[in-house]
Amino acid sequence: MTAAETVVEPPVAPVATKRVARLPGLLRHLLALARPGHVVKNLLAVPLALVDTPVWTASALWRCVWAVAAFTLASSVIYVVNDIADRHRDRAHPEKRRRPVAAGHVPVPVAWGYAVVLGTLLVAVTVAGPAMPWWPLVAYLALSTAYSRWLKHLPLLDVCVVSAGFVLRVMQGYTATGAVPSSLLLTAVFSGCLVLILGKRRYELAALGTPHRPALHGYNLLLADHLLGLTTSLAGITFLLYLHLDAPIDAYPPVALAIVVPLGLLAAFRYLQAVLVLRTGGDPIRILLRDRTIVGCAVAVGLILAVAQITARYPHLLTWTDS
Repeated sequence: MTAAETVVEPPVAPVATKRVARLPGLLRHLLALARPGHVVKNLLAVPLALVDTPVWTASALWRCVWAVAAFTLASSVIYVVNDIADRHRDRAHPEKRRRPVAAGHVPVPVAWGYAVVLGTLLVAVTVAGPAMPWWPLVAYLALSTAYSRWLKHLPLLDVCVVSAGFVLRVMQGYTATGAVPSSLLLTAVFSGCLVLILGKRRYELAALGTPHRPALHGYNLLLADHLLGLTTSLAGITFLLYLHLDAPIDAYPPVALAIVVPLGLLAAFRYLQAVLVLRTGGDPIRILLRDRTIVGCAVAVGLILAVAQITARYPHLLTWTDS
């Protein structure tokens, strides 16, 4: 065998094997690009309208589930487009640089194609799903697109826009169930989300500085602290007013408030401690889902309000039959 003959064999099998092995990795990065962990935002926000629904029916529950699915797809589209637009800035961030597009795991053309696929699925879900007004979803997409293009660079307005996105999630729940929106609940959601977002902004200011987010040039730690105190107070007051005036718990507000108030304050104190003392406010969702104190308070408050609402709707459950 000559030297020329020895060099000729092309390494076809190893290349094919390498390409096949890379496919699951790409799929994993595409899934991460849609941020499935953030679906909890929709699971918590959209069904809030159920608390004001006069009668819980299978149809209303099904429409609410469909609204959650649609908003999950819509937010995934926004996440993908945001990551494409911010890839250069994200590479300078100690955590965001690991995002699939910024890290180079998902090429930009593939990411754009992925956004188109998700957008097509979103259109299919809204067209094929149960009939309901979809204006909150359309408004969310328009607002989020404007945020991605320029609103996120405007100090103060940036946090308000993100909070408004959560209010639109709740409004989609109201359109799905047909319930009348409670202005107090919507205000509590808006101000409560402001607390979480401002906590994240304060963490970024203290730990990372301003280069990765231009809007941070309009903040400082003192302003962030004052805004946190203001919005935390507003969120607490409006939520308590909602429980006292609008929540369908009839004769149980005094009992519910007596238990909910200390638990709610403890959860708020714990979040502020995480932001101001422990300096772990970079990911509000992770804090809300992993901090034992906050999770315990949230579960207890949810159970108490659920029991109060169910017994108010079905008072016969509390009656005792004569023996």
